[in-house]
Amino acid sequence: MSSARHVIVEGVVQGVGFRPFVYGTANRHRLSGWVRNTAIGVEIEVEGEAVGIHGFLDDLERRAPPLARIEKIESTDITPRGRSGFRIDPSADEGGFLPVSADVATCDACLGDVHDPANRRFRYPFTNCTNCGPRFTIVRSIPYDRPNTTMAGFRMCAACQREYDDPADRRFHAEPNACPECGPALELVDAARRPIDGDPLALTSRLLAAGEIVAIKGIGGFHLACDARKAAAVRRLRRRKEREGKPFALMAATLDEVQRISLVTGEEQRLLESPARPIVILRERADSGIAPSVAHPLRELGIMLPYSPLHHLLFAEGECPRALVLTSGNRAGEPIARDEAEALERLSDIADALLLHDRPIEVRCDDSVTRVAAGDELPIRRSRGYAPYPVRLPFEAPPLLACGADLKTTICVARGRHAFLSPHVGDLEDADTWRSYSQMVAHMEAVFRIRPEAIVHDLHPDYLSTRFATEAATGAPRVAVQHHHAHVASCMAEHGLDGEVIGVAFDGTGYGTDGTVWGGEFLVAGYASFRRAGHLGTVAMPGGARAIREPFRMAFAHARHAGIGIDLPVSAEEIEAIEWQIARGVNAPLTSSIGRLFDAVASLAGVRHRALYEGQAAMELEARVAPGEFGAYPFPIDGRGLAAGWIADPRPLVTAVVEDRRRGVAPAIIAARFHESVARLVAEMCGRIREETELSRVVLGGGVFQNATLLGRTLELLRREAFDSFRHRIVPPNDAGIALGQAAIAAARLRG
Repeated sequence: MSSARHVIVEGVVQGVGFRPFVYGTANRHRLSGWVRNTAIGVEIEVEGEAVGIHGFLDDLERRAPPLARIEKIESTDITPRGRSGFRIDPSADEGGFLPVSADVATCDACLGDVHDPANRRFRYPFTNCTNCGPRFTIVRSIPYDRPNTTMAGFRMCAACQREYDDPADRRFHAEPNACPECGPALELVDAARRPIDGDPLALTSRLLAAGEIVAIKGIGGFHLACDARKAAAVRRLRRRKEREGKPFALMAATLDEVQRISLVTGEEQRLLESPARPIVILRERADSGIAPSVAHPLRELGIMLPYSPLHHLLFAEGECPRALVLTSGNRAGEPIARDEAEALERLSDIADALLLHDRPIEVRCDDSVTRVAAGDELPIRRSRGYAPYPVRLPFEAPPLLACGADLKTTICVARGRHAFLSPHVGDLEDADTWRSYSQMVAHMEAVFRIRPEAIVHDLHPDYLSTRFATEAATGAPRVAVQHHHAHVASCMAEHGLDGEVIGVAFDGTGYGTDGTVWGGEFLVAGYASFRRAGHLGTVAMPGGARAIREPFRMAFAHARHAGIGIDLPVSAEEIEAIEWQIARGVNAPLTSSIGRLFDAVASLAGVRHRALYEGQAAMELEARVAPGEFGAYPFPIDGRGLAAGWIADPRPLVTAVVEDRRRGVAPAIIAARFHESVARLVAEMCGRIREETELSRVVLGGGVFQNATLLGRTLELLRREAFDSFRHRIVPPNDAGIALGQAAIAAARLRG
């Protein structure tokens, strides 16, 4: 007896080969019916024997394409209509919205095509199929069909059209499908946009081998490339890019090459080879041969493997160096260049040549950065390969826009149970980044069809993201969210937690409800509200934001607060100015920041007194940690109780650090003892809060928990004390994750 079902599949199910998978699965189970894309997912009708339908539904969930992310399958009985055969129908647009796939690394089958001399796509750098290639960076609107992408201007040749129309072909409805006859093409030009005659790939390879710098247009924007083993080339790139000290990312030709220059664990290898192909932070080998100026003195390298056919083909050229610096195509502080006009305007005095192509990029998307910490992935920058995969909220949200912070900015749009975080935008202090931020907001709202019923922003009144929210909220209510509450809520939302938790939010700066600069916070928090249960004792931050780049300022402030004298390699005039600022409270706001305490200890230990970028001193302090050293400094907690708030006093710790330094204790030992002290503080403070609240779930958030040493030791101590601890695995703990927390908090408040 014949049966029939109507099926709706929601999740990331477009642009991932889901319809041909459904087509093949239906035929295998001898079912008739149809499948189509809609604006909410994939819609299916099947009819046939009941056993076949049950097998079909089981396979939908168990054997879905590797890039699909199924969130929900709804199946209802319908009346059989006596259809014969199974077909794929045109897409239907009903005004809804759905997740869009991230950009995906080239699959093995497509790599086989580009390396096969007998294949018509031999050496074609824009080869892709339904299992790989660009997605989010080419989407203009949904449903995800070719006319709604930047490939709309490339008319497929007859051979490509046959593949595109054949449900049995792996390029069936691969929207970027193309070949040398009908698709995008490469062009190599000099800095004046004059074409350089010859094979672009071979010529680029020779330029890189000769120590030249080449700007390369990729999937989400431009990169700047040079030979990672040529110290002169790396120094020249630093000087031209105006990037003094921040580490450069590398791309290595193969996993074997990665292992020649760095130490790789099994989990790190999994990340390197994943379809997202992120930059993975790895320990550098002493004999790596990589130019010291790439990342010195961190002893870590950010390395990725090739993820587009262009990369693979470039490395296949015999002269191409096996490890390239491949850094974002921009000057320090600017957004990544997206098109030829931007590249020629902003990169022509950095690069000696530009490798271009004519496939438009709809939205900028930097490379993602991640690492392994405490045995699991810890995202640092969530962008290409990850964004805009959604985070599923633990409750329904009205359509809303969360504007994020001002540094490492992302935005988040939410609707229903979905929260979509944008790719990395950058620091909003640059005018071009501000324009890129506005464009990203418009793109995310358009692609996910969000008309915000509320605009969410940071509590800080002077953030540019707050100003954007103020201007954008024409008729929609604004919701202001405290920075560290958002950090905690971001991690809660990632894990689907509800109720109250002990939230530990450690970062550099954030605007507190009392007008001081927070950053070492212990909160009792849910989504709708929070209480400040404890914090680091406050100290002056002389120079305000200037102290971020001059850690000696925080060293002096903490030493003065502790009542001890110190010798620092700075001028008497600078010390006199700092003393004046602290004494008169001029541009010296009070801060409870753990991030600034890291800076102070880095300076007191002689690691770094002036920083070239935010977090440099703390990163170098972590890099110095002596393994196996578990001594600790005193870090007492003022016993006021929860009602008044527990206060951790940094003065005894600072005094002990200075004494160790005067006794000639090595910076590596001081660094290890300091990290151990902070981890023990977390465990002790959480223990006191648990005694008064009976809460046993601890959530760790904020940029300081990018520190793998601190995170690992903190988790270990919390486990010993029988806490259920939660840390970030999907969303960065730094300010790039703030927008998710803002969205979750606003949704809870509006719901309540």
